Amino acid sequence: MNMKKKLIGMTLLAAILSGCVKDDKYEMSNFKSDIDIVFNGTTATVTGDTNGFVSVNGADVTVNGANNTTANMTITLSGSTSEGSLLVYNLRSYTIVLNGVSINNSDGPAINNQANKALYINIADGTTNTLTDGTTYAPAPVNAKGDTIDQKATLFSEGQFYLRGNGTLNINANAKNAIASDDYVVMESGNINISASTTGSNGIKVNDGFTIKGGTLNIDVKADGARGIKNDARTAIEGGNLNITTSGGCKIETVNGVKDTTSCAGIKSDSLLLMSGGVVNIVSTGDGGKGINCSLNYEQTGGTLYVTTTGTKKVSNPHAVKADANIIFTGGEAYVASARKAFTCDGELLINGGTIMGIGKKVSTPSANSTQAFKSYDEDDEIDAIGGETLTIDGISYAIPSIYTCKDAYILVSSAHLNK
Repeated sequence: MNMKKKLIGMTLLAAILSGCVKDDKYEMSNFKSDIDIVFNGTTATVTGDTNGFVSVNGADVTVNGANNTTANMTITLSGSTSEGSLLVYNLRSYTIVLNGVSINNSDGPAINNQANKALYINIADGTTNTLTDGTTYAPAPVNAKGDTIDQKATLFSEGQFYLRGNGTLNINANAKNAIASDDYVVMESGNINISASTTGSNGIKVNDGFTIKGGTLNIDVKADGARGIKNDARTAIEGGNLNITTSGGCKIETVNGVKDTTSCAGIKSDSLLLMSGGVVNIVSTGDGGKGINCSLNYEQTGGTLYVTTTGTKKVSNPHAVKADANIIFTGGEAYVASARKAFTCDGELLINGGTIMGIGKKVSTPSANSTQAFKSYDEDDEIDAIGGETLTIDGISYAIPSIYTCKDAYILVSSAHLNK
């Protein structure tokens, strides 16, 4: 190749690379084209729409950036609507700023993102924002390809999305999930409060992964079979504060003559659940309700886990931490009180580190392959776990939740000092 051809090739390559946008990574400076939407009752006012992307019907706003070839769109929402929504089609990644907005949609999602690229939701500092769906959804719109779009949650996204900012976001789910993504969700910061009613579903439903790095996430779900977080892939708890309450019973369905039972859970992960930081507090009170339910391993290397289950065993077992593979502790702290077993798995319960107290009405048996010492107490030891009191065993203390009491409990404790 002669020098002239080589220079031409390098120039073309540079041009191609300069046109690429990494939609999964961003800085706020990347988003320079601002569209401001202010809701007011049953109307909405739009400014900054220089490209003609926006159409308004009452307070139902559609932003159609299907031909938007650059990742340069920011949509800022403010005001309040008693009957409105935001629907977005976009070719590339973009951001939504929640700047003190309240959206109630009686017949569908409050926000529906139909972009398959990344959505960045910035909860503006010092603001309170509320999203509410209806108890029933109207038939979904049809997109430009003639396909009926999905409407799976009060806040729904076809693509992955990131939650950040230091404001407050309240999400109410009356028909479906509160948050759902057909990709993955990452929570970086913010104060998010989720309430899913008895006619709703899960708090958060994701297909391809959930990660929390910071902020505070409060989830309260009331429907039978509902999960605080339902994740079809890997779950990572790296930081932040996560508080989940479930109160529904088991959901029983018969499909093609086969009965299927779904129990509530604070977190249901259909893959690995890894906790490396943060604080998690899960309370499940319904029949068979579990704290954590994993299809693969539950692994804890850091952070602090609290789980309380108080449900009955009419249909399913109300275990605190359940894994279809292994439960592995190498660090962090875990304090669990269960109406059945504190820890149960089909593989090994490996205690290789951390500080643990597990209380239940049935025994939890660690693997002989555990590398950290542990002690087990059973009904013959006549130890009572009384709600509202602090139980101290072998130097490990646990303030028993007021809603839980277990007489002659089975108790498992472990910490590094037991090895000494």
